[in-house]
Amino acid sequence: MDGDIRMMHSDVARKSAGLSDTQQLIKHAGKFVSRKIWLPKLVYDSLPYFYLAAGVSALFATLYIGNWMWVLPHYLLFSAACVHLGILIYGRRNYRRREDDTD
Repeated sequence: MDGDIRMMHSDVARKSAGLSDTQQLIKHAGKFVSRKIWLPKLVYDSLPYFYLAAGVSALFATLYIGNWMWVLPHYLLFSAACVHLGILIYGRRNYRRREDDTD
């Protein structure tokens, strides 16, 4: 049994990932996340309203939760995140449109 344990430890030590592998993984993940995505204009324009509608509907859904008190904080957190994201996207788009109008 001691021989099996020593063999297991030696296999683990040989298969450890190098730092360069980790750096490459982070590099590729960063490229994937920051990649630009093309959306149809209708979807792009309606995105802030979708987030606002999802947030408001999640907020109203909390009124009808009966005995599931563990779900309530999740609904409220989701609602706040959606409303915040919708307002943020809407504000940034209107700010850019106002800058374009003044130029």
